[in-house]
Amino acid sequence: MYTLGINAAFHDPAAALVRDGIVLAAAEEERFTHIKHGKRPVPFSTWELPYNAIDFCLKKAGIQLTDVDHIAYSFDPLPLLGDHRERLTVEIPLRPEGTRRPIDPQNGPNWQNPYEGLFLASILNAPGHLVDGVPLHLAKRFGGATLDTLGQWQFVNHHLAHAASAFLPSPHTKAAVIVIDGRGERATTSYWLGEENQLTLLGEVHLPHSLGLLYEDMTDYLGFLRSSDEYKVMALASFGKPAYTDYFRRLIHLGDNGQYTIDQPDFVSQFGPARPKGSELRQIHFDIAHSLQLVLEETVLTLISWLHERTGADALCMAGGVALNCVMNARLRDQGPFQNIWVQPAAGDAGTALGAAMYTDAQQRQTNQRAYEMEHVYLGPSYSDEQIERFLQWSKLPYRRLTNLADEVAEYLEQGHIIGWFQQGMEFGPRALGARSILAPPFPASMQARLNDLKDREDFRPVAPVILEEAADQYFLNAQKSPFMLFVNDVRPERRDDIPAVTHTDGTARIQTVNAQQNPSYYALLKAFEKRTGVPVLINTSFNTQGEPVVCTPRDAVESFWTSPLDALVIGSFMLVKTGASWSRESEAISKEFLPVYE
Repeated sequence: MYTLGINAAFHDPAAALVRDGIVLAAAEEERFTHIKHGKRPVPFSTWELPYNAIDFCLKKAGIQLTDVDHIAYSFDPLPLLGDHRERLTVEIPLRPEGTRRPIDPQNGPNWQNPYEGLFLASILNAPGHLVDGVPLHLAKRFGGATLDTLGQWQFVNHHLAHAASAFLPSPHTKAAVIVIDGRGERATTSYWLGEENQLTLLGEVHLPHSLGLLYEDMTDYLGFLRSSDEYKVMALASFGKPAYTDYFRRLIHLGDNGQYTIDQPDFVSQFGPARPKGSELRQIHFDIAHSLQLVLEETVLTLISWLHERTGADALCMAGGVALNCVMNARLRDQGPFQNIWVQPAAGDAGTALGAAMYTDAQQRQTNQRAYEMEHVYLGPSYSDEQIERFLQWSKLPYRRLTNLADEVAEYLEQGHIIGWFQQGMEFGPRALGARSILAPPFPASMQARLNDLKDREDFRPVAPVILEEAADQYFLNAQKSPFMLFVNDVRPERRDDIPAVTHTDGTARIQTVNAQQNPSYYALLKAFEKRTGVPVLINTSFNTQGEPVVCTPRDAVESFWTSPLDALVIGSFMLVKTGASWSRESEAISKEFLPVYE
């Protein structure tokens, strides 16, 4: 039985394909369209389905859309329709002025956003969009599908899809589950008990009270893109002091049974005008970010403490965009009541495609037996050496085949070079984890600045280490298996001089561990680098440049390589090197003339 999961309601549209409980493929639409996050989370974009990601999933399984038995969409519009469900019509204003209204939970569903009708209508008509809206160049695998021949369609509650994505592929058959994001249909935080393949809802916090939206509001106030750049606020926080924690603590009111309310913030009245995008970052900005981050951690720590008491479970599974906050995750791990925490690596909305598919599959097959555990996220497109070499020859590019990939690349990295690393299946989720990565040695300390320059990133952004799983405890305190780069750890003081480029200003690092089973070539490279340098650590950052998603295809990798200051590209068994590859302050200044401007 094939089950196709689709996320398209807000941002990060994605698709996932499950067959009899086993995940065959999963990918985000942005990787195919080169539009970061796929689309903006506005009502006018909801009709856009992840056609490219769906096409990939079908291709990976060797099937057509008509072969799919169930289609699970990770948002349920039906509870929000109210009496429109009978009238079959909605009103859409020509302009929104004067049409917004507060949510009234006492009087049933109503629409705060005047374009909510358009939003819901697009979701309700998603089956029609799937069969009629597919681009011509992708039509082959969608051919023959009609509303009558389409597999059974399921609308899955958004937070249920998040919860399923966290629990069902986890290593736990019993666990507490928490979902924290901006919003679902109405829920912003939800609590679940997972047992075998079942999920029981224990409670919800509803709009307008949302920790995720509070963090988004601050992202916007600090001059970054909301629903996109929240991780930058987390990075800023490490440079600040808790100067404004009292303000944020007054905003959030904790109640019983996991409930909370949040007062409407007025950042301008409290802190002054919002920071214009691209303007200088001042100490007040660092302190605001630090204070919000600290209060978020405190709040969620309290919420999971209640959840632990309520469930008695030893393990906690997490999803929702807030679960990508690796600093918060580390505090929950170190100070929380749960013995184990597992976070869905695609914790944002992309992961709801996976969760909707896995939940629907389990319900339809009526089984409590697990057939799958997410040991890795290499679920996207992969390319054989034959395919890669054919493309390189067609493109008339100079390359050489490596006879001992790990040793030869380790030698090149030891010399201080930065490489693009393109191997096996593309990662599902926002983190590059050794399939579509940029790799560099973790020394000297200036390597962090070189990489931020290469990617045209802000100077305050840290870079992260990948380390051999068996060596993690030698370099990081409280190190555990961490294949998805979702927790930070303190760098051991005696090791900070060995890996200065990945040691953040607060002495931490967001680590990825790797073993030979998860990614053999990546593991072998680390072993070879350790043999040469004595250090089993490399810098791993995503293979992309400013404004671009992570690369997907060999063409993407080559284009990114030749249009950035990367020294070399290792793609499959082949290596491309730029003549005279080197770096200097002069080359950095020259490169600025050719970088796109994002204002």
